[in-house]
Amino acid sequence: MEAQNAINNETKSSYDRIYELKVFDEGKLGVKRLIDAGIQKVPSMFVRPLEDREKDFDTCSENISVPIINFADLGENNDRIAEIAKEIIMASNEWGFFQVINHGIPNELLEKMIKRTKMFHEQDDEYKNKILKQNVHN
Repeated sequence: MEAQNAINNETKSSYDRIYELKVFDEGKLGVKRLIDAGIQKVPSMFVRPLEDREKDFDTCSENISVPIINFADLGENNDRIAEIAKEIIMASNEWGFFQVINHGIPNELLEKMIKRTKMFHEQDDEYKNKILKQNVHN
């Protein structure tokens, strides 16, 4: 209940985002539980201050493209393997993510994986915690 009060208390003049996040975390509410509770507005603790968001636009280029790593000819020679490894390291260090093409994984399998991931995240916390505990101990 304390966590819910902290989330709903958005009119507080001395807004304390750190406190609200701590209460939210300790309450183990989870974003899914907020959605299930029918919230109509994103709690202020999840919204960055406007001045911080505006700074992001100052450094943003309109010509941004996510690094694409082509796995074509991956097994052909060691030089190609080393080249791909360098591309992955660069993309990971500079971007934190990248897109892989020509990986050979059928779209049907990728779609099943996405569907099952969504199904998992729609489960109740008890089920997800059970799975988490199984994986932690293995």
